[in-house]
Amino acid sequence: MNPGIGLLQPYPFEKLTRLKAQVRPPRGLTHIALSVGEPRHQTPALIQTTLSSNLSGLANYPLIRGSQLLRESIAAWVCRRFNLPGDSINPDRHVLPVNGTREALFAIAQCVIDSSRDSLVLVPNPFYQIYEGAALLSGAKPYYLNCESKHKFLPNLDAVRAADWERCQLLYLCTPSNPSGAVMDEAALQRVIALAECYNFTVACDECYAEVYADENAPPAGLLGAAARVGNMAYRHCLVFHSLSKRSNAPGLRSGFVAGDARLIEQFARYRTYHGCAMPPPIQAASVAAWRDEAHVVENRRLYREKFEAVTRILSPVLDTERPAGGFYLWPRTPINDQDFARELYGRQNVTVLPGSFLSRESDGHDPGLRRVRIALVAAFDKCKEAAERIKTYCKTL
Repeated sequence: MNPGIGLLQPYPFEKLTRLKAQVRPPRGLTHIALSVGEPRHQTPALIQTTLSSNLSGLANYPLIRGSQLLRESIAAWVCRRFNLPGDSINPDRHVLPVNGTREALFAIAQCVIDSSRDSLVLVPNPFYQIYEGAALLSGAKPYYLNCESKHKFLPNLDAVRAADWERCQLLYLCTPSNPSGAVMDEAALQRVIALAECYNFTVACDECYAEVYADENAPPAGLLGAAARVGNMAYRHCLVFHSLSKRSNAPGLRSGFVAGDARLIEQFARYRTYHGCAMPPPIQAASVAAWRDEAHVVENRRLYREKFEAVTRILSPVLDTERPAGGFYLWPRTPINDQDFARELYGRQNVTVLPGSFLSRESDGHDPGLRRVRIALVAAFDKCKEAAERIKTYCKTL
């Protein structure tokens, strides 16, 4: 067996199931789940209609690189969204469709890590658990970059020694962040690119929440835009990961893409040829329709803004709650231990949130997930508002 399997921790939701196992919530209150980051807004009709009208594509084997039309649609969207020169993203060299960002974020470590070296994979802490698992199963060691309030919940790059940058082969970033919603600005991303140039490592920037943000006039910066603005038009060392799951409320479509450094894309495509995970043709067609349309994305942001405004208004008197710059999570500090908070909230109010310590690890003598919970505002507006009132009621008892 791969020795890395023995190092994997139970997934956060396995831990949550165990935490709640002996708890019986009040029968008179319906359950409201705010623990899983699964979008619940309606999947746009244009995606559903295009998918169903292209079922004849099931008769054909799909290509690993996807259709020319899909790659062109993705390249055009990237250039529009991140203000890149129209010819700087070549659909044939810089873009690779993938079956959602989860499998691609895992697989990229298996592709770029040289397991014969004493390698580090740097990950934000707290983090999407795929980063850690990918590092361990590639034969590397995770190095946790604490993301704390004193650093605006962004990775503290200054804490990394030169010797550890030398060992780094892969750096995972997530902006907007899961779970805090913190956004790295272009200057911070350019600093990361400079480090990658200096120490020769790959930057895998998870931007799957990049289309869910608070200010319609201030979309989050992206790694490719940051690279272009410092003259790195080859996007050396840079890969971005985007998905239709959050942007277009289509998590079941399992559709996303990786874009950036043509040399890395070429090698990743070769790896995926053996991995065997091509996107089915009907999903490719639906994805083309989704990447070409922005109206449903604007409406999606409006719905999240509405929920954030209502929920933060209710919770701010009882919890240290701030509206994040991006994403659809709240990341409040809890007045008691986060696991106790989540368990008792479920037991008294039948609302499920995720303990922050289930998303983090102790590093440098501190666990940045302790005394925090992740609240996913994915349920309908009325349910989110009701859950907030129940959380407020519970907090008043502490």
